[in-house]
Amino acid sequence: MIHVVAIITAKPGKREEVLALFRANVPAVHAEAGCIEYGPTIDATTGTPAKFGEDTFVVIEKWESADHLKAHAASPHMKAYGEKARDLLADRAVHVLQPA
Repeated sequence: MIHVVAIITAKPGKREEVLALFRANVPAVHAEAGCIEYGPTIDATTGTPAKFGEDTFVVIEKWESADHLKAHAASPHMKAYGEKARDLLADRAVHVLQPA
């Protein structure tokens, strides 16, 4: 299994706009072969003092294999999402992990 943690930072005040684009793409991703989990998360209102911030969301993903993740990254719907969101983003960091 492959885990992905993608930290997406929108330009100031644009997080909800990016999340709307992201959420519209989620059903297509869930339909992909090998997708176990894929969804956006934001800072909880209670809990740890460490925060990503108001302009950031974190995508939690699980894939059956690296090949499934590679196919996901090359999919037409991900390309379309990337083109729509590109000008709204300030930063993006994608961490690909495997079980220890």
